[in-house]
Amino acid sequence: MSNDNETRQATAYWTVGPEKGELRREELPAPGPGEALVCALYSGISKGTEMVVHNARVPECVAGNMAAPHQVGSFPSPVKFGYLSVGVVEQGPAEWQGQTVFCLYPHQDRYIVPVEALTKVPENVPARRAVLTGTVETAVNAVWEAGPRLGDRVAVIGAGLVGGMVAQLLGTFPLGRLQLIDVDPAKRAFADTLGVGFCHPDDALDDCDIVIHCSASQAGLQRALQLVGDEGDIIEMSWYADRAVTLPLGEDFHARRLSIRASQVGVVARARRHRRTNADRLDLAVSLLADPVFDTFLTGASAFSELPDVVQRLSDGSLDALCHVIEYPEVPATESTR
Repeated sequence: MSNDNETRQATAYWTVGPEKGELRREELPAPGPGEALVCALYSGISKGTEMVVHNARVPECVAGNMAAPHQVGSFPSPVKFGYLSVGVVEQGPAEWQGQTVFCLYPHQDRYIVPVEALTKVPENVPARRAVLTGTVETAVNAVWEAGPRLGDRVAVIGAGLVGGMVAQLLGTFPLGRLQLIDVDPAKRAFADTLGVGFCHPDDALDDCDIVIHCSASQAGLQRALQLVGDEGDIIEMSWYADRAVTLPLGEDFHARRLSIRASQVGVVARARRHRRTNADRLDLAVSLLADPVFDTFLTGASAFSELPDVVQRLSDGSLDALCHVIEYPEVPATESTR
């Protein structure tokens, strides 16, 4: 354990230009009252959003809204971005010391945050799996937004990380029908692991009460309009960044009184906003990770020192992953028991 007054060195990942990232050293002061020093164990790469940042595609008009909670710098670069970090509290209030925590923090080996920014990881949730907390939180928000009812017919378009998470949560509901839809037939094995029915978009069943769109593609959203039933709801979870999307709203969109609603994790879904805080939502999300099925979403790991190369490989497609885990070199002894 370091002396409380000692100045520490930390290393963080920065996006420093289009398709260019690097590790930078920085100094950390001692934690102040109500703050904690966290030693990172793992972080996860949120491929969709982080690739948008890596490729400098964040639209200027939403740059402020899309900032991560502990982001440093601004878009397009240089910027320290990320939000799936799990670590152990090295210093801080007594009740937090030694606690395994999740934090919406960028990729960094040590960092200081107010304890209010930390979510305690339950004993029955492995620290590595806990990097998914932020993604499960996104899926929880979408389910709250959609509000499925007993016997509903639901389709989820896009069998990626977020789409799979949503399908996994919906699979616990007493629905009349649930289909996970993707153009890639190889995703069938993934859906089978989740215990969810899978199909190609051409074979999907229509007259759905709810369609949740997660493919970030124009074709996927157009198919959602075809699959949803009259007066049904489409929940749009995709972020298109600077890409334009064209929809056939001149067809039967108005005649069938369809609705498209955005779901974005920055605020709690309106249906629960007055009775749940962001912290409540995170506590719920991490508790759900006690289910080992979520290990299916962790598809590879690399050392922190390799992070710049890993991000570029994810960007150019030479590395395929749902959630790629970054491992940090200093793992406290307490982690061996988790």
